[in-house]
Amino acid sequence: MQVTETLNKGLKRAYDILVTANELDENVQSKLIEAQPTFEMKGFRKGKVPLSLLKKQFGEKLMGEAMQETIDNAMKEHFDTTGDRPAQQPAMEMKDGDTWKKGDDVEVSISYERLPDIPDVDFKKIKLKRMVVEVDEKAIKEGLENLAKNAQNFEDRKKGSKSKDGDQLNINFLGKINGEAFEGGAGEDYPLVIGSNSFIPGFEEQLIGKKTGDEVKVNVSFPKDYNSKDLAGKEAVFDCVINAVKQPKPAVINDEMAKQFGSEDLKALKAQLKERLGTEYAAAARQLTKRELMDALDKLVKFDLPEALVDAESSQIAHQLWREDNPSVEEKDQPEIETTDESKTLGERRVRLGLLLADLGRKNEITVSDQEMQQAVFAEAQKYPGQEKEFFEFIQKNEEVQQQLRAPLFEDKVVDFVFELSTISEKKVTKDALQKAIESDD
Repeated sequence: MQVTETLNKGLKRAYDILVTANELDENVQSKLIEAQPTFEMKGFRKGKVPLSLLKKQFGEKLMGEAMQETIDNAMKEHFDTTGDRPAQQPAMEMKDGDTWKKGDDVEVSISYERLPDIPDVDFKKIKLKRMVVEVDEKAIKEGLENLAKNAQNFEDRKKGSKSKDGDQLNINFLGKINGEAFEGGAGEDYPLVIGSNSFIPGFEEQLIGKKTGDEVKVNVSFPKDYNSKDLAGKEAVFDCVINAVKQPKPAVINDEMAKQFGSEDLKALKAQLKERLGTEYAAAARQLTKRELMDALDKLVKFDLPEALVDAESSQIAHQLWREDNPSVEEKDQPEIETTDESKTLGERRVRLGLLLADLGRKNEITVSDQEMQQAVFAEAQKYPGQEKEFFEFIQKNEEVQQQLRAPLFEDKVVDFVFELSTISEKKVTKDALQKAIESDD
């Protein structure tokens, strides 16, 4: 077997691998000899089938296996010797593949981009800020008031009062398209909160200013991306009857309300709320510090990037940005999206930082434990109530989805590792200042 380098430019590598016909034949012969003792064929005792018969019956299949095995071994030996780690699956092409016949040598072209050598970083040079927000009584009071709104009830408005945004209406409704009622478009005694956006856009606003007993025709258009193709993009009229107009009545902030949220009393609820808010503030502040770290690393560390990874990432970003600007366009109607300078710059940044973090994790043996992975799966499963079992089975069978869950866990562990080595100064700020910083970062 002979390996000849044909390209060595930047991160790009290419090789020609020549496997002689004799080598292939010897490999096939070896496989036949290995299998002979266990093989049975009519007319022969077990293990006594002549090699010539075995070769005639299975030689062609084994020849293909021998080719692949020889080339795989050559590539493994090459990577072990050079230390190269391909950025993507190497491209492989068999020369003279259409004209090759038994007895010919096999020549295969292999090409790939190697992962770059990542320079060492002196993390002590990186200076970061971490915002610290103290959970004060004002924040706890606001939190309790928000909980009270969520626990609110509704009471009838005075007779003849007009409905307002936030009121709950009890309605009967019947939807029609071109004068014909459609399936799923009717309901009776339905409790609809104006402003909840639980009905299609434009519906709830037309019920503002109405009184008990009013009959209202609500004209709407179903969104083009509506989940029912029979209704998507069509205009409809809903005949509505207002049975009752109710105003919101926030719950009283006391021990009874606290019990609705699973707390023993109001004091315990305040303690839980303080802890939760502290966790939320810390998570938001950490995200800002992480962004600052990424900006610092992006400026500090430079190395060659695999073009294929950059192109793929830039294309994905270009599609993502286009979808954000054109949310109503269906995927089948999406035009060809060209990579822009913006998406190329973002793509290079993501690839650079991704390779850097992956290299740091590998060199420092940072891994995601089975327990951490299990917790992530449980957390994700909670998004599918009643379908947890199906979700777990789906995760177990889908390696790609497992990687999607593992990747952010791994990244956060590497980031925490870098935080430990960096110089971080804490700055006490208000909740409003933290919120302003988050909005500015977005």
